[in-house]
Amino acid sequence: MGAEREARACAAFYGDAGRCGPGRAALRCVRCLRQFAGSTARRCRDEHLEEALQLAQALGKELQALGEAEVRPLLRCVLAFQLEAAGSSSAFQKLEQIVTQLAVGQEAVLVQEVGTLLAGLAPHGEVLSPEDLQAVCMFIEESRLGRHHWQQNMAPLLQRLAHTLSYVLQGQPAPSGTWGCLAVKACLQLFQVMPKDVAPLVWSAAAKNEALQRILGLLLEAVAGKALSKDVRLLAGTALSMLLNTAPQPESGARAALTLFQLMDRGAEELRVGELAVEAHSIPELDGLERLALSRGLLTCCRADILCCRLEGSTCQACLLLDVLFPIVCTLSKEQKDCHYHCFQVLVLWLRRVQENLPELWHLRGGRLLAEDAKLLQKLTQLVWDNAEAPVEGVSEFIQSSFRVLLEIYHLECQHFEDQERPLYQQMLQRAVSMPWQIKARYVPLCALVPYVGSQQVLDACPMLPQHLLSCLATNHLCPTATELYRALVRQQCSQGQGDVQAELWAQHWLPLLSRALRSPLPILHSNAANHLLPWTLRQLPAAGTLLAAQFSGADTAALRAWVSLLRVQRSTAGVTPLRAEEIARLQACLRAREEGVRLAALGLLCGGPGHSLAGTEERLLREFLPLNLNCHTSAFRQLLQAALRKVLGRLRDGALARLRGKDPREPRGEGVGQPARAVDFVEWLLQLCISSLTPWANYQRKKTALLLLTAILETCTDTWSPERKKGQPPRTMATLLGHARQSGCWDFFSRPNLLALLGCLQDSTNEIRDTASELLIRYFPATFPETLTPALLRLAQDALSSPRVQEAEAGAVLMKTILHKSDSSTLKLLALEAKTAQTLTNRSLYFTQHLLRVLQAQLATAQQNLLQAAAVAPMHGVLAALRRCLLQVPEVITCMQTAESAQAWQELLSSLVDTARDITSLLLGALQSQQGPEAEQQVAAPSFADMGNAIGSLIMLGKGQREEEEDSVLLSEEHSLILTCCWVSVKEVGLLLGGLAELLLSSPGAKHLLQLASLQTAATVFQEILLRCRHWGAVEGCSMGFTKFCAALLNHPNTELQAIPQTILDQGLEALSGPRSSSITRRAAGFPMLFLCIVSGENPAQARPLLTRCIQTLLALATMALPQDWDQTLDLPQVCALHVLQTLVRGAGLGAALLRHATPMVALALRGLSSPCWAMRNAAIQLFSALTTRLLGQKQSSTEGCLVEGLSLPAFLGQHPQLGAVLLAELEAAVPGGPHLRPTLHAVLTLLAQLQPGPDDPSSPSTHFLEPLLELAGSPIYAVRAMAAKALIPVVPPPQRPALLLQLAQQLPAPGGVLSHNALHGRLLQMKALLAPNPGTARLPAEALHPVALQLEARSWLLSPAQRCPLVRAAFLQVLTLLPASLSPGFTQSIWDAVSAELGGLTLGREPGCAELQVGAAVLHQTMARFACSEAARLADSKRIHTVCSLLQHPHPDVRLAVLSWVTDGKRAQCEELERALRLTLLENLQSVLQDRGNKEFLRLYLEALVHLCRDCPSWSQEASQKLQGSALACVETLLLVMEMERPGPELLSQALCAASLLLTVGFGDEDALLVQRWCTMLEACGRPVADEVLRLAAACSLQTAGTEVLRRCRGAACPWLIPMALRVINMSIHLLQDEDPDVRHEAAGFASLVQHGLGQPGGDGCIFVQGNVGLLSLLQLLLDEFGHHPETFGSLLQHLPQPNLRAIVEDLEADTPHSLYKEDEPNVFAEPAALAQQLLPFLVQLLEKAPSSALHWLQAAGPSVLQDLHYCQQRWSHESATRCWMKALGCAVLRAALAVLLVRAQLVAHALRLLGEEHGAVLGLDCGAQELEQELVLVQGLLAQHGLGSAPQQSPAPAEQGEAHGDG
Repeated sequence: MGAEREARACAAFYGDAGRCGPGRAALRCVRCLRQFAGSTARRCRDEHLEEALQLAQALGKELQALGEAEVRPLLRCVLAFQLEAAGSSSAFQKLEQIVTQLAVGQEAVLVQEVGTLLAGLAPHGEVLSPEDLQAVCMFIEESRLGRHHWQQNMAPLLQRLAHTLSYVLQGQPAPSGTWGCLAVKACLQLFQVMPKDVAPLVWSAAAKNEALQRILGLLLEAVAGKALSKDVRLLAGTALSMLLNTAPQPESGARAALTLFQLMDRGAEELRVGELAVEAHSIPELDGLERLALSRGLLTCCRADILCCRLEGSTCQACLLLDVLFPIVCTLSKEQKDCHYHCFQVLVLWLRRVQENLPELWHLRGGRLLAEDAKLLQKLTQLVWDNAEAPVEGVSEFIQSSFRVLLEIYHLECQHFEDQERPLYQQMLQRAVSMPWQIKARYVPLCALVPYVGSQQVLDACPMLPQHLLSCLATNHLCPTATELYRALVRQQCSQGQGDVQAELWAQHWLPLLSRALRSPLPILHSNAANHLLPWTLRQLPAAGTLLAAQFSGADTAALRAWVSLLRVQRSTAGVTPLRAEEIARLQACLRAREEGVRLAALGLLCGGPGHSLAGTEERLLREFLPLNLNCHTSAFRQLLQAALRKVLGRLRDGALARLRGKDPREPRGEGVGQPARAVDFVEWLLQLCISSLTPWANYQRKKTALLLLTAILETCTDTWSPERKKGQPPRTMATLLGHARQSGCWDFFSRPNLLALLGCLQDSTNEIRDTASELLIRYFPATFPETLTPALLRLAQDALSSPRVQEAEAGAVLMKTILHKSDSSTLKLLALEAKTAQTLTNRSLYFTQHLLRVLQAQLATAQQNLLQAAAVAPMHGVLAALRRCLLQVPEVITCMQTAESAQAWQELLSSLVDTARDITSLLLGALQSQQGPEAEQQVAAPSFADMGNAIGSLIMLGKGQREEEEDSVLLSEEHSLILTCCWVSVKEVGLLLGGLAELLLSSPGAKHLLQLASLQTAATVFQEILLRCRHWGAVEGCSMGFTKFCAALLNHPNTELQAIPQTILDQGLEALSGPRSSSITRRAAGFPMLFLCIVSGENPAQARPLLTRCIQTLLALATMALPQDWDQTLDLPQVCALHVLQTLVRGAGLGAALLRHATPMVALALRGLSSPCWAMRNAAIQLFSALTTRLLGQKQSSTEGCLVEGLSLPAFLGQHPQLGAVLLAELEAAVPGGPHLRPTLHAVLTLLAQLQPGPDDPSSPSTHFLEPLLELAGSPIYAVRAMAAKALIPVVPPPQRPALLLQLAQQLPAPGGVLSHNALHGRLLQMKALLAPNPGTARLPAEALHPVALQLEARSWLLSPAQRCPLVRAAFLQVLTLLPASLSPGFTQSIWDAVSAELGGLTLGREPGCAELQVGAAVLHQTMARFACSEAARLADSKRIHTVCSLLQHPHPDVRLAVLSWVTDGKRAQCEELERALRLTLLENLQSVLQDRGNKEFLRLYLEALVHLCRDCPSWSQEASQKLQGSALACVETLLLVMEMERPGPELLSQALCAASLLLTVGFGDEDALLVQRWCTMLEACGRPVADEVLRLAAACSLQTAGTEVLRRCRGAACPWLIPMALRVINMSIHLLQDEDPDVRHEAAGFASLVQHGLGQPGGDGCIFVQGNVGLLSLLQLLLDEFGHHPETFGSLLQHLPQPNLRAIVEDLEADTPHSLYKEDEPNVFAEPAALAQQLLPFLVQLLEKAPSSALHWLQAAGPSVLQDLHYCQQRWSHESATRCWMKALGCAVLRAALAVLLVRAQLVAHALRLLGEEHGAVLGLDCGAQELEQELVLVQGLLAQHGLGSAPQQSPAPAEQGEAHGDG
């Protein structure tokens, strides 16, 4: 700390105020500098430096009058701080300004001090440290005096740099560290900043410098590969190029550069740069990266005259840029597959250097560079296209730049040479539009072309482009390029007109696109359009907003979503204007809408304003919206809700602060919540809402949302500083607002109730809730917990750590970590008291960790004595998790480890911890093998399941003291599960702990010595044991995460001994893999392949991966070995093991592109393995091939239609992997029809090809070689091969070439009698079908282009006739014809229809199986014909065809009927209202007969599904049904109810039967049908129970929308009083379903509530906005109150939702000391919140009591006494402190907290009932108190519960008008 020492000396010098005048200001300046050095947050450092600069400016003039002795201490001090700030450029520059200000008039002193400072670098040696190198670089780059010093001392500087660079390249420091980068960077900056000083040393014989020559040789060695780091090699290439820039003549520099490349290619014996020479033998073996480094360096910084000068000795006008660098760029793009990013960068750099130097290059060449027939243009365009689809992260900008710069060069050249014909534009345009829309590379050249060819020409060349852009917006990786293309097209269109003309031009092409995107139900499509297209469009064309608004005037969900997004963007782009009344009403409807997207868009509109206040209306809407959306089920909604509220809170905070300061930024005073009082009130309301939602009985969704909102509040409205955050820090004046809020009794964020609420969350069963609550407590709450809470918390944490339940033990670990953060000396005293030891340490982190280690060792001792008992009462995984969290997640711990005084204690503790972890692992793994001690370690393989079962059985007998084992059971016993859980989870925690420790300590400068080599070797042994002897995948996965961290820490450590540990493990693993063995490894140990993955994943990705390369090469060699003649199938073959390990490596996410260089040999190996005679080999090979396919092509992403919407084109794939393409092609060519029929590799190759996309229309594409083999595979005798070959044909044939190929295939179809092979005929038809089928988002081929194909098919119509005996051929031919409806002649279409109708009409089902001829594929043909008939009828809407299709529903053949019904329910079918109506009437007409003859359950299910599908969304279906059924509707309902009640159908049939019965019930029922309606209600309730199947609950919710609305409509008024009980049951059922755990069920139930709220209209009726479930629940409760409030059964029906828990039994169970069972019984509905619903029902129940008080008499008599008893019990139980030893545990007990909340609701209801009925009823009903006494006792109990954090503080009873917090779904 030289700066601190100088600061103290300076302070001492200026401390005497009498010595010099400016002493006080100097002291203040020094103090600011010390504060700067001691701060970690950048904002604080900048503030202190700015203050020091201001003081320096004032001091400068005063210091001028002083002598050198008075000025020198201050200058020396500032320079010392500047030296230590060399790592920050901004701080260094600011300190340079300070030095300059202080040295005015004292420049000589400053020069001396700078020289002294820099001369002191590396005073004891020639090697510069990283810190010294940073200082050298910074003083060269940023300091004038520093440069002057180095100019005067160039020789010693070069000498030290040479020594340092040599030392670094010898591998003494970590090769991957920053030392090498800094050494090369220093050389680079020296050459760059001081070229005039360096040049004589290079190019002058007299001034030649040996140190510089040595540096040149070392830089060459670094570039050639002696530096392992890729970054160092690239930087060294730049440094060499910068050295060439010092050449006095460009020819000299060019000659040296050329020699440099020749030297790398071994074409030169030595390199001469001026007078410096380097011999070729000093260059190490090359790997290809050196050419990349050199070319990148030259293109980055080499002088233009050097790049463009004529090369000496060339026969033509050759130059470095065109004739040396361009061939290298081309070669790099083909060879360096692991450096794609830098290769793209080099290509773009080359293009830019060409563009910059075009005049010189034209002059050199004497003409054009990119003429039409120029080879340079051909190579360049091919190079750009070949690399356009490279799937490399971060290269999209390079791809765009390469096209843009290439076209710009071409444009400039055409302008210069006045060439009007520019064919390159059309060539690129045609090639781009011929590519499928899924290819990202299609849109990049189009963007570049638009400025040159115009938007209209692009749209004319691709009319489907708007539709393609719409599809791109729904695909993440295509959205950015599609957005850029849209902007380019619109920008070019706008340049053609003004005003309305622009809007018309835009609307012509883009209004439908943007309208459809904004109305889309796909969230990604809507979001991308609203965020990327809409704002830019409205900024460019404000008139487009009016055009769009006219499209979104409807009340449907899509219109609302689009309208809100449009309004939000308009307000953000055009300025905020007050909302009009109609806009407010519509916005409120959007906030209540059922769709999350609509609600979020409306919320964004409310919260996203730029002002510092909220209008009153906006605040009201927010207060209404937030309680209704706390329990939304999607994570994305919660995150966006938090982001929106964070914006609001920031606006309110800033506005309130501005008003408190007296500044009024935007709003007039008196408006908005920006006023401090209203802002404080809103935040306080939100805070209480969040805290009240953190009760344990709340569901996960509510608690998670509340925690997110609470986080936003604490981030925004407290003054807590977070040093690690760069943004979002509190304002400096935040204390002013906090004081103002607290004066009014608000914003007590850290109050005891809030603290207790978060402590309750720490006991939650989910990690997310626990971790978030712990983070809030640690970050924002006071540094220590209250002393009254700490003992109970500590006891709770220790009890939880001893629980066998994993979640409870995890909760205990989180509690321990939180306690450590908030601990003080009293906590240490408690730990010492518990351990019965004296507290000898004051270091709380160390003492706390020692305590946990003692607990762990005690639990280990218990386990060694009796593992069964330990697993039940002292499992070790909880303490291990606590140790992991405390050691790795508490910053204070690592800080404490770095202190010198505690280092020895930490070293001993960590050594003991590692030994304990080893003992635990050996014990647990040995116990599962029935072995303990040394012999357990000798067994490499994991035990079998049978061995583990026997071992655990023995442990159970030993633990119970039994001699004989109990009878076998199919299910695992509780004891068995206890031991298994203890073993696997503890082993997992050991791996995570050891890996995290190694990562943390070996990367911390002051803690590297704490883990000694012996401990690390022990940890490595532990990892090996776990991964080799473990079967549980969860344990393996957790251990693998730790082992990867462990290996990464060791491999990147400078100590070679540590680096050797994972290398040794790898060698041992490879040896074990290839050597003989006596048992299976990979079959029994899931972790064995992971051993290799973890080691190679630990290598630094910036370096070459020697371990990965060696591992893969060894595995490939092992896997290709010949199989032995006789192998034991019970043992693993080494070849099989090698394939499994390779598969694991390929699937490893951490390796990424590093594996692509090995892809070709691995694919070849997998294909070879598929032909192996060994089943295990074939199985492993197909798994490896699948993993390789995923790695090469990326994960599939499917659209809503289930089709692939993205992918790599075949030409691009072959360009990236040319050798792999040759392997695949060879496999295809080997599968000739004359060869062996069974080729196991063929299907795999075809599957890989089928996943690619077609490329551009390029006859020279390498994909054309695949066409002929694929066409020949049409004759394969294997059906799967023919089908897959047809799919593989799609990427091979671009769309423009398909008509010609289709014509060729059609011409090859045989004439009658000419069939030589039915297989070949069938395969050819399958290929035609594949080529005709449109891809998603792509138009069909033009009808006129397919007309010749149609003519050929018409000439071969016999293939559809019975003369063709193969049904599959006939079906395939008919499917091909179905894809050509517009190209076939009308007469031929009619003949097809006649033939199909005739065959279907003549088809009969024989009475006996032998009566009909059975043919393979006949069912497929019949179903194809039936579906063809349906499609034709829908396409033509012809009445005769429709009649024919309807008659097929009564066809005797079941295949035909099922085909028609499946076509009806198919979501992809064509829509035809006439056909749907006819089918609906036919289904209704035949319904009764179908129900009577219901032998085929599948047919009945499909029939009912089709009926429901056609009737649900048809408003007029009930009139049609009443006409067709002629009074038999209720009879059908009767039959359906009978099926549901008596025949016990499956869930699918039962759900369809319920939906169909509900539909038919709405046709009409009378008073005489009361029993039928009652039976329907009973079945509805049975299907809607929480324990029912999901599909049944969904059917119940759908039935509510159909029949439920009709029941409610009929019972309104006094028309049908018998229906009122039914209506109450329906509403009760809807309340249950609105709380269902399935969001789809809640969604449908909300639809019922919406229809009821709208007035019981039809679904989708005019103006019906479907509301959110919470809003729907409130509306249903209000309906009960308004319509049925006076009915005596209404009160009782709502009381069904109030649970009646046994409070006393719950408390007794909580306090019992019985051991925990391993598992809790799951709740049937985890989403429901009975306590929240009870609180919500309370105001409605109160109002019902006021309407009908007598309805509560029976309930009051039954429930009143128990309520009073529970209140007395609570008062007695929680009034004495001695009786609350488990109160902290009760704080997080959901069952108890829910019981207490329901008790308070019931008590308030009883008190209100007594008040209404009068005091005399209390005595009559057996209640010993009146309303007033009960209310007083209720207030007392509420106060007691609030004191213990078990409830909220007592408040007034809810007013009848209040509706409470909503509960249902969001």
